[in-house]
Amino acid sequence: MKPQARRRTLLLSAAALGGMSMIPFGRALAQASATATPPRLDVPYVPTPQEVVDKMLDLAKVGKNDVLYDLGCGDGRIVVTAAKERGARGTGIDLDPARIAEAKENAKKAGVSDRAAFRVGDLFKTDVSSATVVTLYLLPTVNAKLRPQLWKQLKVGTRVVSHAFDMGSEWPAEKTVEVDGRTIYYWTITEANKKEVA
Repeated sequence: MKPQARRRTLLLSAAALGGMSMIPFGRALAQASATATPPRLDVPYVPTPQEVVDKMLDLAKVGKNDVLYDLGCGDGRIVVTAAKERGARGTGIDLDPARIAEAKENAKKAGVSDRAAFRVGDLFKTDVSSATVVTLYLLPTVNAKLRPQLWKQLKVGTRVVSHAFDMGSEWPAEKTVEVDGRTIYYWTITEANKKEVA
């Protein structure tokens, strides 16, 4: 990651933590973050606006029978919204322990801790085979690297939705939607995808 992007990530993290400093959880997290070495992040933390979250879930037709995985989940807002507003079960994966702690707290505040799980992990080492929906807000290079893993692990019919970045010319989006100048990309896993990595 470029030094500029790392500084931006740390500044955004500090700003998020500052907003939580009025509660003991926020103080403990801020103290832990100040002493811990921050993880090397492939993608800077930039939250997805709520209206984009809602449209991503609409596009994927997320409902109560879905199992959603958000790769690079940040503060957990996609998983929390899917659980609270649509009754889905979800798991968020992120490399940054501070973001995972924040996501767990957000799930607790929303009353969906029983349906929204979060864990620190490398998305390239995460088993997403149980997912019916996968959501992403990563970078084009990360999406391209992740693509074969999605084709291999996900079942035919699983929906994949990405905020801002596509999957390259090897996997054109089935649908694209604009929300306040932001693009959302949508795919479903097909038999052809499975054969591609067989």
